[in-house]
Amino acid sequence: MSNYIISTDNTTDLPKEYIEEHQLPLLYMPCILNGETFDAEHELPIKDFYQAIRDGALPTTAQVNPTVAKNAFLKLMETHDCDILHLAFSSGLSGTYNSCRLAAEELEEENAPHKVIVIDTLCASMGEGLLVHKALENQKNGMSLEDNAKWVEEHKLNLVHVFTVDDLNHLYRGGRVSKTAAVVGTMISLKPILHVDDEGHLIPIAKSRGRKKSLQALLDYMDSHMGSYRDKNDIVFISHSDALEDAQFIASEVEKRFGISKSLINYIGPTIGAHTGVGTVTLFFMGDER
Repeated sequence: MSNYIISTDNTTDLPKEYIEEHQLPLLYMPCILNGETFDAEHELPIKDFYQAIRDGALPTTAQVNPTVAKNAFLKLMETHDCDILHLAFSSGLSGTYNSCRLAAEELEEENAPHKVIVIDTLCASMGEGLLVHKALENQKNGMSLEDNAKWVEEHKLNLVHVFTVDDLNHLYRGGRVSKTAAVVGTMISLKPILHVDDEGHLIPIAKSRGRKKSLQALLDYMDSHMGSYRDKNDIVFISHSDALEDAQFIASEVEKRFGISKSLINYIGPTIGAHTGVGTVTLFFMGDER
C-alpha cells in the first residue's frame, strides 16, 4: 500500500465496523446536548440521541479549531510515520475544513516530518463517506498520494446527495425554510426534497406530499442524475436519522430499479443529526452532476 494514510471527519457517518476495518482516523466535531458535550472520548448512544430530540432537546454542534486539527495531524504522523490525505466536511456547512487547511499550512511552515493534503470534499454525511470509500479503494489499488488527491478533487462534484426530512422545524432552526413554511408544511404533511450543491450547501429542490412520495422522489432523482455513471455505480450509501425501515426500502428499490445490489446503510450521527432532526433519509451515489 502507498505510504500515506487517509483520514476524515466523524461527519462521514460511516459504521463503526467500517471505520475499524479500514483503520480510518476521524477528526471529531463535538455535539452539545442538554449541557453535556459528547465527542470521541465521550460518545452518546445514537438511539438515546434521537430519543432526546423526540423529547424536545435542541442539540448544538461545534467545529474543529486549527489547534485541535494540528494536534490530530501531528499524532497521526507520530503513530503512522507517513503523509496524510485528509478529506474534510463541506466548507459550505462548517468551518472545520478551513481549520484543517490552516493547520496543514502551519505544519508545512514548521517543516513537519510529513506532508498533509487537506481537501474540501463539499460533501456531507455518507456522501463524504462514499468519497472516502472511493479514495480508500484508490489507495488499495496503489494510487499515490498526489494522484489520489487529484482524483478526489476531480470527482467530488460527481458525488450526488439527495434527501428528505420528516420534520421541517429543524430546517427552520437552521435557516433552511421560513417559519411559515415549517408550520404550514407540517400541518399538510409537506416533505421537502433537498440536495447538496456544488458549493456544498443544503438546497431545497422540490416538495412532496407525504412520506411515501418523498422517498420515491429520492429514487427518481437518482434515475435522472446518474447519467454516464448509470453502469458505473457498484454501491450506494444511505444514511438515516432513526428511520431504518425507510432506508432499507430505498436500498431495496435501488436494487429493483437500477440493479445495484450493494448498499451501506447507517445512522446519521449526532453532529449532523443535530441539524436534520429525526426521520431524515439520504441517498448517495455517483452521477455526472449534483
